Amino acid sequence: MTRPFVQSPRLGAVAEIRHGFFGREGGGSLGEFASNNMSTSTGDSADLVTANRAGATAALGFDPASLCVLKQVHSAKVVVVDAMPAHGNAIEADAMVTRLPALALGILTADCTPILFADPQAGVIGAAHAGWRGAVDGIVGNTIAAMIDLGARPERIIAAIGPTISGPNYEVGEQFRSDFLALHPNGEHVFHTPPGGKVHFDLPRFVAEQLGAAGVSQIDSVGGCTYGQPERYFSHRYATHQQTRTGRQIAIIGLT
Repeated sequence: MTRPFVQSPRLGAVAEIRHGFFGREGGGSLGEFASNNMSTSTGDSADLVTANRAGATAALGFDPASLCVLKQVHSAKVVVVDAMPAHGNAIEADAMVTRLPALALGILTADCTPILFADPQAGVIGAAHAGWRGAVDGIVGNTIAAMIDLGARPERIIAAIGPTISGPNYEVGEQFRSDFLALHPNGEHVFHTPPGGKVHFDLPRFVAEQLGAAGVSQIDSVGGCTYGQPERYFSHRYATHQQTRTGRQIAIIGLT
């Protein structure tokens, strides 16, 4: 079965790194979760999700048993993964970094921003789940700091921002903006209000700016807007507006 994914041109040019941002196509899930759902917490069959994860991991040339997926909690917590994942032992965090070859780091999203990182010279990679809460609280900077602790340097790090909800589709309201600006007073420019509408937040722009503030200049954005392409990506907000459920897509990176 073909399992489509998109890649960052910069990461794709590095021979010792394999990565991919998968969408909702190419799996075995049915109905609301059709077809490549990667989450066991949405109501989908655990067996089908396991098969979907195995297929995506294998499509990149990794052993399905090497896939490490976090229990994401919308935090700014980063963990260092220095061993192959133990079955059923989910770690609560929203980003991970490693120097371990043949380990596949997987991030689940359905509107939040997936970010894949690599410093090829240092042999250090990372993966982060940046929802608005994690992004505002510093998940981007924390991930880069954890990579630096393993020997990476910001100017060498490549960062790829994957499919995520775009500013035109991310309505948040005045309270959100007030709370955000209390923490990031220079961030007014990542908001806009369409005529007759409510405040919108540009999450991927904010994430890109956080990357730049941490010294990362090699940044790719791939995949487009999850909300605007419901046939291609799972979108929690789109599903909520349609009064249905949705799955999660996965972004994977690993060292060969």
